[in-house]
Amino acid sequence: MVITKEKQQYTQSGENLVLHSIKNFDPEEIFDCGQAFRFSETNGVWQGVAFGKVVTCKREGDTVIFYHMTEKDFIEIWYDYFTLDMDYDRVIQIISQDETLKCAAAFAKGIRILRQDPWETLCSFIISQNNNIPRIKGIIARLCETFGDEIEPGFFSFPSPDRLADLTVEDLQPLRAGFRAKYILDAAKKITAGQVEIYRLKHLPYEEAKQELLKIKGVGQKVADCALLFGCEKLEAFPEDVWIKRVMAMLLPAGLPECAREYAGIAQQYLFHYARNHNIK
Repeated sequence: MVITKEKQQYTQSGENLVLHSIKNFDPEEIFDCGQAFRFSETNGVWQGVAFGKVVTCKREGDTVIFYHMTEKDFIEIWYDYFTLDMDYDRVIQIISQDETLKCAAAFAKGIRILRQDPWETLCSFIISQNNNIPRIKGIIARLCETFGDEIEPGFFSFPSPDRLADLTVEDLQPLRAGFRAKYILDAAKKITAGQVEIYRLKHLPYEEAKQELLKIKGVGQKVADCALLFGCEKLEAFPEDVWIKRVMAMLLPAGLPECAREYAGIAQQYLFHYARNHNIK
């Protein structure tokens, strides 16, 4: 994995923390690319919840302003969450050995793969099955409001597996999650019982970690790959659904080139964003 040892340049400005000369960081592309479901935008300001804290940010030129953020929280939580140790210029250089990926990366280079909580990521992508973004966000919001803790007025934490493990499908009916409710509960029960060690998966080889997730009812190849890519730091994971398979057939019919294998998940996000914005179906 390519990383940079340079400390990200930032300053504390009153209650805000400002990143300077930031590259490959566009909040709209990061939060609107289908990897996270608890963020919304108002007048260019993005706000949401992660790791039990509210985060609010806005890009202005080559700076990113994080509102009401302490240096301590930035260093302990958000530096890692936003993968600010990743040298995305170098990643783009590597995958751009392929002309198609070079074009996609140049168009969508503001995307970063977030390092999200593994349980929240798994549960969110279980909910995402055969679903659209507004409904996914609505179910997750109701899940947090009903079973999470209020962090700030109107903002709630994501409920832990053990909070959900003893519930029934009937208990989850207010979420309007449909068939997904039983899968959420199976995941919570297996994780709480130690049958799936969700917080150990990032330390396992990719294939071994994937087989662990496939033990959960309702978790197939795509959901497992999404959980591994967005929650367990497995950048080689390449989530595929019907739509991305069509994109691949049109743009990369021979499959993902060798130069992108290590960063397959990042390449997938560039392709997804490029195809969506160029009406490639």
